[in-house]
Amino acid sequence: MTFLAPKRYVASVDCIDLDELYRSGKRALLVDRDNTLVPRDAACAPPEARDWLDRARRLGFRVCLVSNNWYRSQVEASARELGIDHVIWCAMKPAPFALWAGLHKLSATRSESLLVGDQLYTDVFASRLAGIDSILVKPQTHVDMWYTYAFRFFERRALRDLPCEEGGDGLR
Repeated sequence: MTFLAPKRYVASVDCIDLDELYRSGKRALLVDRDNTLVPRDAACAPPEARDWLDRARRLGFRVCLVSNNWYRSQVEASARELGIDHVIWCAMKPAPFALWAGLHKLSATRSESLLVGDQLYTDVFASRLAGIDSILVKPQTHVDMWYTYAFRFFERRALRDLPCEEGGDGLR
């Protein structure tokens, strides 16, 4: 699983140490929506996700929401709620093109960017193809689209030997 291994695997976005990311040179965050920031069975992001994004912006991170969700209105509503100006919907990850478009929107380089997502075979794979570091978060709920359940089965097998960190202690 070396090619698909994320830099870190954490319980949720609020476990990601933003100070450490900033010290390591990261300046741009490409963040997935469904089950990363917003639980799949909820309309709004939990307060922890909103607080994490607010802190990221205060530190100087530029943020782009990059979602495979086909419903533009849902993705844009979440972006408004979360104060995110840059949005890409229907991203078709694991294809890397939407991530490159996100970098362009943020005027960011690959080396200063990081993708945060909840799926190994879409988010992390896309980040690898795009040449961007990634952090994998546990899905925020067990509710998924019908076609995602197959990916989750293989994902659980692939992640067996990668422990999930509960705290945010920077890149490994």
